[in-house]
Amino acid sequence: MDLSFDDMRQWIERPFAFIERIGLKAMVLEPRHVRLMVPLTPNMNHIGGMYAGALFTLAEVPGGALFLTTFDVTRFYPIVKEMSIRFRRPVKTDAFIELSMGADDVRRITVEAEQNGKADFVLDGEIMDAHGEVVAISHGVYQLRKNGL
Repeated sequence: MDLSFDDMRQWIERPFAFIERIGLKAMVLEPRHVRLMVPLTPNMNHIGGMYAGALFTLAEVPGGALFLTTFDVTRFYPIVKEMSIRFRRPVKTDAFIELSMGADDVRRITVEAEQNGKADFVLDGEIMDAHGEVVAISHGVYQLRKNGL
């Protein structure tokens, strides 16, 4: 099933009301590569920086975005098994994350999910502000699962 950029963008930006409310935007959606953004407004906290929950969401969503751009959505679905984030400094601008997967990783994950019904994969990311400064570091463990299990 081939999805257009607009189809994938809709699935990423509007899967449920919370993501739509924080204004998450898909900037780049390519096979094995995504770049997402969350605007500072309306996600400002009590000290004028970005709310931690918006940053956590920005760290978590790329796993689903990479799934849509990279794997066969008719045969598999993703879940999040574990997610952590380390905040390095307050974010006073829009925030961005860009993640990629190697072709060898995609092959391994796909084969393992076909054979075992599921396959874990790890995505480590850096959330950056509009100036390119790393403001948070994320670690996510995702699982690709075969449909029908």
